[in-house]
Parts: sequence; C-alpha cells; structure tokens
Amino acid sequence: MATMMKAAVFVEKNRIEVVDKPIPDVGPNDALIRITTTTICGTDVHILKGEYPVAQGLTIGHEPVGVIEKLGSAVQGYTEGQRVIAGAICPNFNSYAAQDGAPSQDGSYLIPQGLCGCHGFKATAGWRFGNLIDGTQAEYVLVPDAQANLAPIPDGLTDEQVLMCPDIMSTGFKGAENANIRIGDTVVVFAQGPIGLCATAGARLLGASTIIAVDGNDHRLGIAKKMGADLTLNFKHCDVVDEIMKITGGRGVDSSIEALGTQTTFESALRVLKPGGTLSSLGVYSSDLTIPLGAFAAGLGDHRIVTALCPGGKERMRRLMNVVASGRIDLGLMVTHQFKLDDIVAAYELFANQRDGVLKVAIKP
Repeated sequence: MATMMKAAVFVEKNRIEVVDKPIPDVGPNDALIRITTTTICGTDVHILKGEYPVAQGLTIGHEPVGVIEKLGSAVQGYTEGQRVIAGAICPNFNSYAAQDGAPSQDGSYLIPQGLCGCHGFKATAGWRFGNLIDGTQAEYVLVPDAQANLAPIPDGLTDEQVLMCPDIMSTGFKGAENANIRIGDTVVVFAQGPIGLCATAGARLLGASTIIAVDGNDHRLGIAKKMGADLTLNFKHCDVVDEIMKITGGRGVDSSIEALGTQTTFESALRVLKPGGTLSSLGVYSSDLTIPLGAFAAGLGDHRIVTALCPGGKERMRRLMNVVASGRIDLGLMVTHQFKLDDIVAAYELFANQRDGVLKVAIKP
C-alpha cells in the first residue's frame, strides 16, 4: 500500500491547495476509509474565507463516502472492502455531552475572543473532520471511534444518493425536527440552498401541510417544489414578510426555519412567526445577531428559538439512508457538478460564488 496521499488543505485565508500528506496510521478504534466521493459544504467556504478558524495545513471536508481500507483491531462488525459513510459529526458517545443527549456537542469548548475575529464562541468538538482532525477532501480519511460512526451503505444506493446523508440531509432534517412540526402545520423555510432544501423535504415528511420556500433564485425555488414546497416566494420580487402574513391570514406560521445565517433571514423568520411558534436556526452566523423588540414581543411571545448542529453516529446515518432507499426523497438531483480532487480549487471557486446553477459538487479522488 502507498504511504502518501493527496489532500486539500487550508493554507491561509482564501487559499486551499492540494498537497501530498502521509496516509494516517490506524489505531485500535479507528478505520481508514478510501474516499470514493466527497463534497464541499458551506461551512468549508466559511473556513476558506477565514470566518471559521482551523489550523494551517489541516485537511478540509467532513462528508465521507467510501470503502473500508483498514480496520482497527478493536472495531467489530465491519469488513474491509465494505462501502460505508460516516457522519460529518463523529462523536465517541462517551462524553458528558453525549450521555446528556447532545452527542454533537461532544467536548465543546470556548474559542477565546480575538482568535477568530469574533467575540468567542463554542467550537463543537463532536465535529472533528476538517475542524479538529484531518477531513475528507483527500484520498483517505481516518474515522475515529469507528464502531460508533461507520454506517454500511445499503445495496443498490449510489455514492451520489447517500452523499447528502453525512451532513446536509442530517442537518436539514434536524432543522425540521427542531421546528416542532405537527401534522397540518404551516412552515416557512428561508433559503433554499442544499440545507434549506433538505429542511423543506424534512418538513414535508413530518406532516406540514403548507410549506413556503423563500429564496432569491428561481432555479432553486423550482427544486424546492420538487422537495415538497407548496408555495415559493422570491424575495427579490416581493416583501416576503408581508406575503407570508397574508398567506396565513395574519396569524403567522407555526414554524420558521432559517437556513442561511444572516441577520436579514433570521429577523424575517422571527417576524413571520406566530405567538408560541418555533424558530429553528440552521445558519452558520459570522457576526452578532440583533433580535428586534417587536418581533420578539419584548420577550413575552412564548417563542422558541432552537439552534442545531448536524447529528452524527451510525444510527442517524442508518435512518437517513433508509429514507433514501425507501424512495421518499431523492437527493441525487442536488449533485449538479463533478470534479476530480486535483481540481478542487476550481470547485471551491464555483461553489463559493454560486455559479452555473451549482447546488452540490461531487469530488472524486
């Protein structure tokens, strides 16, 4: 077996390069995965732009689809050569956070003010790939705590069909789950990027009867219809808040899901929410948020604002792949472009600038 591999690493702000790195050694609880397909996430773009701090030289990426190359001596129930995915979040399930019901927050800690150009925030150590350890935009990735995190891919499913499961699908569905959606609810999803589209699909699966998709891109709004949206609003053509209040007869929506991470979308999501409603926040914010007094009812509106980090672990991945295998959702249509790993810099340029109708890119080492 070769000893070196190609990997896309963070060099400095606005610079990611493909370099040669040693193939990782496999510890007793690890698994070495040969990557067959991975992708670029919006969070990777935040890393590229220097908005989220990672170490120089770290391999980026957190969405692995591949084949088990080598298993650690303590990992049981898997075989080398088996097709698997692992969640973007790969906790060990032994931490206080995991046993307290928040495994994604496994080992979270506070980044001091100034290190990231912000006021300090919790770094989620359950998110290890491309954050604390080398990630998946490489020929190989080492999966820690493999017994808890590897999920076999069902026969008949392609890489592209399961590529969204490690992060985008899990995150979007968590946004819908956190939104406290009940059968017959009216739900609005702000932003129809990959995560917003998955939130739209999740809201439909959970029983919402009226789903309003908001975006400024008509192509994405068309895809939102395929994912389960009943109504679409282009914010470039109307006052979204006014339109939603008209649609709901002035009552407001039962739940709003914010899937972009800006002050404007967060504030709009709060303004259209009924008293007692839930705002489910999925965006990664790069600056402080301001909560408007009126929309917040001065703190007296019985609102719930819930944030989320992508759930990981093999059971979460198994459930998501079951949904894909059932035919209830087809996320393969989100993969709009393919690139070789050697061309990943061009893929970042395309994805970061949202050119050519891109939704997700498949990176093939």
